[in-house]
Amino acid sequence: MAGRITKSDEQLKPDPRYGSKQLSRFINCLMHDGKKSVAQKVVYSALDEIEKRTEGNPPALEVFERAIDRVRPEVEVRSKRVGGANYQVPMQVKQKRKQSLAFRWIIDAARKESGKPMYLRLARELFDASHGDGKAVTTRENTHRMAEANRAFAHFSW
Repeated sequence: MAGRITKSDEQLKPDPRYGSKQLSRFINCLMHDGKKSVAQKVVYSALDEIEKRTEGNPPALEVFERAIDRVRPEVEVRSKRVGGANYQVPMQVKQKRKQSLAFRWIIDAARKESGKPMYLRLARELFDASHGDGKAVTTRENTHRMAEANRAFAHFSW
């Protein structure tokens, strides 16, 4: 059943170090094979690395939140079939999907890079995203550009 309400938001506990539910959700997205402690080590090491780079000003959690805000998309294109033809229709993105897309893009960008430990790749991607550049921000800009290019089909969004 689509759209049914789950208790996942209520059951999610804030992360132990910073007390942030958003960071806890990010850790869960990064986790592989149920290894939450490994994912926590990677994220906390990345945040420690950001603290070292910025020398504590701004705090690492603020850099993380700014990075998520900069990567979060406003519109996306969805495929709609109308009269035998498929159109890429631009649509507004719901709040939860914005956050999950931002998480996914940052994690994918960090995973695709190679040669360094994951925590360094993640730290770099978060740091770059908070300053408005990096692969995840590029993905967001490409999504917005595609939505802008297909604006003529916006009337199909019902």
